[in-house]
Amino acid sequence: MIIDTSELDAAAGYKLLIGSIVPRAIGWVSTLSPDGIANLAPISFFTAVGRKPPMVSLTMQPRSTGELKDTFTNIRDTGEFVTNLVSLPHAHQMHRTAHEFPSEVDEFEAVGLTKAPSQLVAPPRVAEAPIHFECRLERIIPVGDLDDHVVWGVVERVHVRDDLYLERGRVDTAALAPVGRLAAEYTLVENVFTTPLDDGLLAARGGRMRRLDEHDETYSPIGTDAWSPSGSVPDAS
Repeated sequence: MIIDTSELDAAAGYKLLIGSIVPRAIGWVSTLSPDGIANLAPISFFTAVGRKPPMVSLTMQPRSTGELKDTFTNIRDTGEFVTNLVSLPHAHQMHRTAHEFPSEVDEFEAVGLTKAPSQLVAPPRVAEAPIHFECRLERIIPVGDLDDHVVWGVVERVHVRDDLYLERGRVDTAALAPVGRLAAEYTLVENVFTTPLDDGLLAARGGRMRRLDEHDETYSPIGTDAWSPSGSVPDAS
């Protein structure tokens, strides 16, 4: 299949990207509004972009209503945010924070998470998360025709749970149980390897991914009420 992207609408282009660039790290981003209301949302267009100083980027689309997301406007207006690593024990709470709550709702309170104070920025950290980056806004880059924006932030403080930190910046990644984003689903990173692998193992690992939930192996939430082009979800309890 060869696809001419000029013939795709925004939803189809988005589906193609999120189904092909996998797995993606999830920036579970906490911010404060200028009025001091805490906001928490998962951003899966998230990656590292610099080393000295350490920098990360977030790409954000508008809400399904076309309005700018609270995460974006809070970063734009205050210049601060925190990214929190998502691990398996809190995957469902992360998923719930993708719901488009009204701006006056504190997502920490809505999904039952604990706030931990940051050292250099005002937004709180997710106390339950194993790693946090305290970030200050470096730049905002408008992208495309649909009011998308890329945010670059300088990482000024890193908090790593003591049992995970090794030395000279190394993290015990095999102990993290990190959760990544696929298309409209998630994946648990639970395997590590170096290459080359034995041909017999490669042959045995063919086929579809193993599901951790109870859905049929062909299930996908795309096209159901659990998916939207903006990435928001119903407020599942």
